[in-house]
Parts: sequence; structure tokens; C-alpha cells
Amino acid sequence: MLGAASLALSAGPATAQKPIKIGDLNSYTDLPAFTIPYRQGWKLALQEINAGGGVLGRQIEVISRDDGGAPGDALTVANELVRGEGVSMLMGTLLSHVGLAVSSYAARHETLFLASEPLTDALVWSKGNAYTFRLRPGTYVQAAMLAERAAKLNAQRWAVVAPNYEYGQSAVEAFKKLLKAQRPDVEFVEEQWPPLFKIDAGAVAQAIDQAEPEAIFNVTFGSDLVKFVREGTTRGVFAGRQVVSLLTGEPEWMNPLGGDVPEGWIVTGYPWDTLDTPRHTKFRQAYEARFDAPPRMGSVVGYTSLKALAKAIQQAGTTDSAAVAEAMRGMLLPSPFGGITFRASDQQSTMGTFVGETKPLETRGKLVDWEYKHGANYLPPAEQVKKWRPQGS
Repeated sequence: MLGAASLALSAGPATAQKPIKIGDLNSYTDLPAFTIPYRQGWKLALQEINAGGGVLGRQIEVISRDDGGAPGDALTVANELVRGEGVSMLMGTLLSHVGLAVSSYAARHETLFLASEPLTDALVWSKGNAYTFRLRPGTYVQAAMLAERAAKLNAQRWAVVAPNYEYGQSAVEAFKKLLKAQRPDVEFVEEQWPPLFKIDAGAVAQAIDQAEPEAIFNVTFGSDLVKFVREGTTRGVFAGRQVVSLLTGEPEWMNPLGGDVPEGWIVTGYPWDTLDTPRHTKFRQAYEARFDAPPRMGSVVGYTSLKALAKAIQQAGTTDSAAVAEAMRGMLLPSPFGGITFRASDQQSTMGTFVGETKPLETRGKLVDWEYKHGANYLPPAEQVKKWRPQGS
């Protein structure tokens, strides 16, 4: 007995000093414009957390993998991180269908998952579970912010273009519902659903033009956005028409357009160069000093994701996923955009985003006339969420 006790005592301090492992997976190869800044963001947070003594007296270690941009690949990676690497919890993903796959895995294996970026609201509502949290405002919230502006436009006939997968479908559904609630007179006269990253921009632009809409709701991003903007501009599709566009004001998606950024699109985005609050200025300066580059939306998302998990672990006093999840429900957290809360009702954070207009410069675009919209002002109430989420989640 004495030998066993001595062994336990000698093993205790060594065990206590082992790092807390957090698994990260994202589409680093397929979507580097967003995910590389995202990785740099969590690396900055990691440096700050560990320099401050870590969490529960232990250092944080992030084990990061590429999710392949596909649900099947992401499931394999998630399993390798949890079973092979022994991570305590997961964070990341960008594409909505990938996030949903990892969320399902998290529920089955009772492993906390912070979906950093995926925008489909199924993550926190219709397919929500006790182990999945989401950081960014989803399609409903961002569509609500844009519908608020769109309802004031002198436009009745609308066309839609969106990638034909979960994110695009949910964004369009929310925008149509929310705009019609404020403007019952509007009608949607054309809908184009190109496959993700395989847009035939000429055919899409022609179809929209022929429908003669007065305004366009665009949900494309990445290479699809670049092709659509350039083809639509060449064909004069945007001339005399208002365009409302999800995500286009984020530098990840606006910068590849160079000087071809359209004038006056109403967008959600990130004014990294003109947001001068003390908290954001401190973040931007630290980020630029570390990476010699300005922050992107992905940078804020990655940074805040790891900070959120570190605070939840500290509050829980353990790395047990169920306990950390309990600590995270209702948790307040500072972020470069201001204070946010992870709502207990749906495990969605109240992080907001910026609504403004695009302005072309010589070599890039800029978000101007922007206003920060806090997510809490656009999220549905807890009573409604309870009806949407699976029973017992």
C-alpha cells in the first residue's frame, strides 16, 4: 500500500503540468484567405494565454489539422484529434456543412465543440446539442441586419444569387422571410443557385439581368464572388440596381477583387482600418506586431475562439467537456468587438458584425459608413429558441 501511495504522489505533479490540449480543424488548404488569418488569431491568443500563466496552472497546446473542406474528411480528423491526440475539446471549421458534421460528432462523443465560423443556424437551433457552441453571428442575424437596410430601399423586385449548400440556402431563406415581414410588397423574381466555387458567372449574370430586378441579394464569397462581380460589372448587371451582399465587406473576400470592388453595395463586413475602440486598437497593434499584417475577420474569430475556451476551462476548474459547457452557458467574454455573451438558451454568442457600404480604392476596397450591430439585438428570444431546438438539448 505504501508503494502505491508513493507512486500516486510522485505522479501527481507531473500529471498536473501536462498541457491542456485543444483540437483545431479548419479548411486551411481550400480557403486560406480566411483560415490563415484565423490561425494567426488563435496563435496570438495562445501566446497571450500561456505568457499569462496558462489555464489552471497549465499551458495550452493547440493541435491543428486541415478538415479537407468536406464533412467526411472532417469527421476523420475530429476522431483523430479526440481519440489519437487526446484533445479535451474542439474548435474551428468554416463551411456550414462541415461544421454540422463535427457538431454531430461532438454530441455523440460528448466532446465540447466551439464552431468558430460556420454560419448556418442549424448548429444552434434545429440541430443544436448540449456540446456545440457557436461564436459568429449566423445567417439569421446577419440577414436581419441587412433586411433592416434593404427594407428602406426603393426596390420591390428582387433577385437572389447564393451558393447551393447549407449556408447559402439558410441565408436566403432568412433574408426573404425577414424582408417580407417589413416589406410585404416585395417579390423575388429570380433565384440563381450555383454550386459552391463552381459558378458559371456569365450565365448567372445574364439570368439576373433578364429578370429585370430592382435589387439583388448576393450570398456568394471567395472565388465565386470575384467571378460574379467582374462578370456582372462587365455586363452592366449592377448599373442602376441596389445590391445587398452578405460577407462582402470582410477583407478576406473583398481584397481579392482589388480595384474592382463595386461602389455602394450594402454589406456586412469588418472595418479593421477605421475601428478605433481601445479594445480593438490593442488587438490590432498586437496582431500587426506579431504577423506584420493587418487583422482580418478570421483573425478576430480565431483569437476570440481560443480566449473563450480558455476562460470557460478556467471557470469550470476542469477540462471535462460537460463541466466546461456548463461554465460557458451565460459566460461573459471581452472580444476585439466588445463584450459578448454565450446565451444559455442556444449556446450562440451575441457577437455582432458591421453593416456598411463598399467603396473602391486603387488596389482594394474599403468598408465605409459602417455601424456595429450587436448580435443580441437581432437574435430570437429564448422562448422561440426552445421551440426550435431538439428536446433535451
